[in-house]
Amino acid sequence: MEIKTVGIVGAGQMGGGIAHVCATSGYDVLIHDVAADQIDKALSKIAKNMDRQVSSGKLSKADKTSALARIGPAPIVENLKDCDMVIEAATENEDVKRKIFEGLCAILKPEAILASNTSSLPITRLAATTDRPGQFVGIHFMNPVPVMELVELIRGIATEEDIFETAKEFAISLGKTVTLSEDFPGFIVNRILLPMINEAIYTLYEGVGSVEAIDTGMKLGTRHPMGPLELADFIGLDTCLSIMQVLYHGLSDSKYRPCPLLVKYVEAGWLGRKIGRGFYDYSGETPVPTR
Repeated sequence: MEIKTVGIVGAGQMGGGIAHVCATSGYDVLIHDVAADQIDKALSKIAKNMDRQVSSGKLSKADKTSALARIGPAPIVENLKDCDMVIEAATENEDVKRKIFEGLCAILKPEAILASNTSSLPITRLAATTDRPGQFVGIHFMNPVPVMELVELIRGIATEEDIFETAKEFAISLGKTVTLSEDFPGFIVNRILLPMINEAIYTLYEGVGSVEAIDTGMKLGTRHPMGPLELADFIGLDTCLSIMQVLYHGLSDSKYRPCPLLVKYVEAGWLGRKIGRGFYDYSGETPVPTR
C-alpha cells in the first residue's frame, strides 16, 4: 500500500523526531499524546530543530515552511483513523504500549500498518495483542532521529512480506540506512550498547573509577563521541533500566543483570538529562558528576 499520512503516538523526544523526519520527507503527519500540552511542546521543538537545519544549510526556508505545514496535532486518538501508518513512540513500557494498540485497533482502517518504535520489546508479542499481527512491524529509530542515520527494522513472526517491504521502503524514503534485525530482545544495537553502559555503571558501582574517569577513558581510549555514563543520561536511566530488564528476563542470562546502582538512580528519580540529574547534574552551565 502507499503511505501518505503517518500518525505518531507519543510526542516526546522520539515521537517529535520521527514526526520531523516524516514531514521533511513529504509525508503528512499527525501527532497524538495523552497530554495535550506535550503535543504543543513537540511542535515547538520541531520548529526550533528545523531552524537549526536551515541555519546549517541542511534545509531551505521554503522546505521548512512546507514541512511544518504538513504536521498537525491529533488531540484525540480518533484523529488518526485515516492514517496509512501509525508509529507508536511511547515510553518503553509494554503495558502502556498494549493499551495504545488496543485503542488504535478500534479506530484504524483495516489496511493501516501498525509500527512500534520499541527499542527492545518483542515485536511478535506486541503484534499478537492487536487485530492485525500481519500488518505489524518494528521500526526502531535512533535518538536524535533527525541526526542519526540508522533505523532497525524488525519483523515479527506473523509480519507479512509485503508489509515488511513497505516499511523498509518507507524508512529508506526518510533518508535512513536500514539494518534488519531478528526479533530477539534488544535487537542489534541495544543488545550490544546497553550491556556496555551497564558494565560502565558496574565499574562506577565497584569503585574502579569515577564518573569522569570512566567517561574520559571511553571517549579518549576508544574514540566514543560520548562516554557511556553521559550517554546513559542522554538516553534516560529509566529507559536503560527497562532495556536491561528486557534483556535479563528475555535471555535468562546473568550477564544482563541490571547494575544495582542503575536501579537506585531510577528509584531516586535521577533519570538523566530530561529531569536535570543523573550521573551528571545539569543545573549549571557545565554538567557536574554526581558521584
